[in-house]
Amino acid sequence: MTTTKTGCEVVTLADGARAIRDCGNGEVMHCGTGPAVEPDAIYVGPSRLDARLAEGGASLVLFDVGLGAASNALAAWQVSEAAPPGARHLELVSFDNEVLALELALLPENLASFGLVDPAARAAVRGLLLHGHHETARTSWRLVLGDFPHSLALEPLGAADIVFWDLYSSRTNPLLWTVALFQSLRRACRDGATLHTTSTSTSARTSMLLGGFAVGASVGTGSRDETTIASTHHHALQAPLGARWLERLGRSSAAFGSDVLDGAGALATVRGLPQFQ
Repeated sequence: MTTTKTGCEVVTLADGARAIRDCGNGEVMHCGTGPAVEPDAIYVGPSRLDARLAEGGASLVLFDVGLGAASNALAAWQVSEAAPPGARHLELVSFDNEVLALELALLPENLASFGLVDPAARAAVRGLLLHGHHETARTSWRLVLGDFPHSLALEPLGAADIVFWDLYSSRTNPLLWTVALFQSLRRACRDGATLHTTSTSTSARTSMLLGGFAVGASVGTGSRDETTIASTHHHALQAPLGARWLERLGRSSAAFGSDVLDGAGALATVRGLPQFQ
């Protein structure tokens, strides 16, 4: 039996994990291995969040794009809260246009499935919903609601060190996977920033490349053979996209995002990027 809120419901995945499905577009959040596994496997682990916090120094800023049921953000929050003395402060900024999924996760029957049994985690999420922010000695967590491109334009330039990019697919919302949006995101990223996402679609990766990021393959989980990591420098990537991917790009029938009008010109630009030389 599922518990529903307007616009979303809890469903059970093939492996028994529970996840949230958007009733409007049919997409399931963390549909691979569920919200207890994917946040650490795809976002927190590959971002090296624990090591980057332990370096010490100025605050580390993490953009959590696509709050959903807060599974990715909570995983990062827990790493920050457990960080050793002297670790960097985490500034966690979550973006979404609504909070229905998070409200659904907070219902008593759903707490265990969405990592909200711990009273401190639950208090953090409730504070976020009530006040738009939550503070501890280790972590600042801020909620930004509304149209993401507009919200992103209001953030400081060169602010983000890590981006968790967990939005609905380009099939559902192509405007959030455009070259223009990744250009805006690149301007909001500090030198050395990394971006992490489950999407491996060709058009998503070319939008990132044309938007100013270097792009590579990252770890897979569940049924996914791989995911995607992007960085401000291709030298920072362990497995940057290379010649074989370029060959597939040249044959792709869905190579570019919705705002690319000159496919041949865009292909030439991608081929000339430093990571492919």
